[in-house]
Amino acid sequence: MEKSIIRERLNTQKQDVLVNIIVEQAEDDERLFRQLYMKAARSKACDVKVYREALEIAVHIDGFVSYLETYDYASGIEDVLDSIEELLDDNRALEVVELVDYALNAVEKALNCVDGSSGTVGGILCRLQDIHLEACKKSAIDPEELATQLFDWELRTDFDTFYGATQIYANILGKKGLTKYRELAKVPGSDSKERYGRRFRITRIMESIAKESRDVEAVIAIKIKDLSTSWNYFQIAETYKEAGKDDQALQWAEKGAEAFPDRTDSRLRAFLIEEYFNRKRYEEMMAVAWQEFNESLNLAQYRNLEKYSSKIDQWSSCRTKALDLIRNIIEQENSQESRRYSCSYNQRNSLLVQIFLWENDVEAAWMEAVEGGCTDSL
Repeated sequence: MEKSIIRERLNTQKQDVLVNIIVEQAEDDERLFRQLYMKAARSKACDVKVYREALEIAVHIDGFVSYLETYDYASGIEDVLDSIEELLDDNRALEVVELVDYALNAVEKALNCVDGSSGTVGGILCRLQDIHLEACKKSAIDPEELATQLFDWELRTDFDTFYGATQIYANILGKKGLTKYRELAKVPGSDSKERYGRRFRITRIMESIAKESRDVEAVIAIKIKDLSTSWNYFQIAETYKEAGKDDQALQWAEKGAEAFPDRTDSRLRAFLIEEYFNRKRYEEMMAVAWQEFNESLNLAQYRNLEKYSSKIDQWSSCRTKALDLIRNIIEQENSQESRRYSCSYNQRNSLLVQIFLWENDVEAAWMEAVEGGCTDSL
């Protein structure tokens, strides 16, 4: 009722009276003032300077933005982005590209002084990239210039800004822009620290370009340059697998396991197990599964052992073997006098308690806890 009375009253007022009311309110409301200021700038012509100033004011931080302050802080920035996004309707896409680039730089710097646990401010980076993509679609931006801008961002950002840009912007970059990207990706770094980080990022960019061209061997040629860990082998195997080249995938997975026989990446071993199962090479499958279990005696690996052996109806014998293995290790460790003073004295026995609880054998778990001991939490 009160709103209708106010609306009715306002409809009888002259325009200058209403303008004065709004301006007076804006003098005490900074967010409203910025909104009106940008709308005024938009009504005349796109004054990039006005929007930059608004961004600078909204992003500026004195001290640190705590968790409770992040919503208000982010809302102030979102207001400015709303106004910038409206420029797309005015055929000002190139100006929007420029403003977004400026905003991304400002927000990335500000994030170091903001509690990011809520994700509120971090989400602004995602929105800015969405606006940038839309602006590039609507503008006649030079593809080589765009490639240079995106490459620079991928190389220096600490927040994965424009990650995978060659795939996301492929249609906009076209052949000319992607060619420029390839040229830029060949530039070496300077000092050792920068060179390492630069090499990692450039490798990632080159892989993205190769994936966009759907050239599997080009992707492999990039990945094969770094075989320093078993995870690198796993990536190659997975790439071949995704391309439907199962034999090559298995070969590289086996190469990785051979090159790194101890502490092999668990994902590589899981890959091998799956491939051996698909080929009915069950003995090799279980050999890998046991190797993983022996190296990492924990409930997760026990459950994996159950999953794999159950596929070939061997769980009963495997379970007995696994429990015997754990008990033998417990006996060996307990026989060492030094273990009596170790904080992990009950670690292995705790594993038995965990296993029986997982198997819903509460009685066995209780007996094991009483006789052998376990952690207080169990």
